[in-house]
Amino acid sequence: MAKSRILLLGAQGQLGQELQKTLPTMGELIAVGKETVDLAVPEQLHEAILPVQPDIIVNAAAYTAVDRAESEVKLAHTVNQKAPTVLAELAQTLGALLIHISTDYVFDGTQSHPYTESDAPHPQSVYGHSKWQGEEGIRQTWDQHIILRTAWVYGTQGKGNFVKTMLRLGRERSDVRVVDDQVGTPTWAKEIGDAIASLIHHWSTSDPVTQAELYGTYHFTNRGVASWYDFAVAIFAEAQALGVPLQIERVIPITTPEYPLPAPRPAYSVLSNCKITPILGQPAPHWRQSLRQMLQELIQDASI
Repeated sequence: MAKSRILLLGAQGQLGQELQKTLPTMGELIAVGKETVDLAVPEQLHEAILPVQPDIIVNAAAYTAVDRAESEVKLAHTVNQKAPTVLAELAQTLGALLIHISTDYVFDGTQSHPYTESDAPHPQSVYGHSKWQGEEGIRQTWDQHIILRTAWVYGTQGKGNFVKTMLRLGRERSDVRVVDDQVGTPTWAKEIGDAIASLIHHWSTSDPVTQAELYGTYHFTNRGVASWYDFAVAIFAEAQALGVPLQIERVIPITTPEYPLPAPRPAYSVLSNCKITPILGQPAPHWRQSLRQMLQELIQDASI
């Protein structure tokens, strides 16, 4: 059986860089960044992608500036809604599998139990709405897709994420104020990369009937539940245990209204992994365990 040709979009992001490590074992990987394929210019996607003739398209690119999206509505929808729909059209033309990354922001956060794939989205922000519309564009265009929603992503790669921000503040300050009334699951980009690789492996080694059963929407995060405050406390505790020098003395819990931002956040965005776990063959690691491993990698890379 010939190896699949995999086209990865968003190769320079924190998830994209993890996928560059996991996907080469799945097939021939062509990884491109924004400078080669820019989702802000969807009309150029045909000429950029069709010559590659991929069997699998993995879209890890997105407009993720949640607060800026409130004022950059057109750009957010171009990248998160129009471009994924065009990718679905291209996947249909090529007969390719499309894997697309989405977000917990498609939900309004009013539940008190984990969101499943069958729960109705009700996005509250421009970013969330653009991602939801991107999902719908894919669903209405090409059935051979996998949409993977995840949440609270951090990693060793990429410029900014909550862990790196907290480590920076922990070096600079004795006190840090962190929101304690938004609850979710911190998720290591490396674990998402492993999950995507596992999905591709199952698809690549399955007959057409089993492949068809794989298509659809999935949730994947690490296990466990935390507030941003809990996450911050854990980051400092784990970093100090690993010998990272920090000035931080107090993490002060605050409410969402005490830290106003342009875009509303879901108060509760825990996602259920029940649908994807049987495919992966084992439960995702607990978020605290993954955080510890990520910090160890950062230290080994001399990044902190």
